[in-house]
Amino acid sequence: MERKTYDPAAVSPPQGGYHHGLEVTGARRLLFISGQIPDDAEGKVPADFESQCRLAWRNIEAVLTEAGLGLQDLVKVTTFLTDRGQADINGRIRREVLGDHRPALTVVVAQTLESAWLLEIEAIAAA
Repeated sequence: MERKTYDPAAVSPPQGGYHHGLEVTGARRLLFISGQIPDDAEGKVPADFESQCRLAWRNIEAVLTEAGLGLQDLVKVTTFLTDRGQADINGRIRREVLGDHRPALTVVVAQTLESAWLLEIEAIAAA
């Protein structure tokens, strides 16, 4: 599988650890990860945003691991925040989790299905 990134000079540079475009060729597998909510295996939801964000990423990683894939296989991530004020913490944690890996990225402020969930993260992986 090959990846090619696109960050055209005619568009402002990416600010938050992503590429404007990511082309995947030769992939044999695609994994679509449903929106991961910030609850653990027992259904417990942490109260604070940072803990919820880390838990949602752990859930993403658990799905990837179960499928025999890793964070480096992510090609698209969409994060739904409930408050614009969460953006900096969300970006910091995402960069910690992904390191130098830069998938295509969308962040949206929206209402979650349950008011206790302060975010939800969905993703696509290719291998």
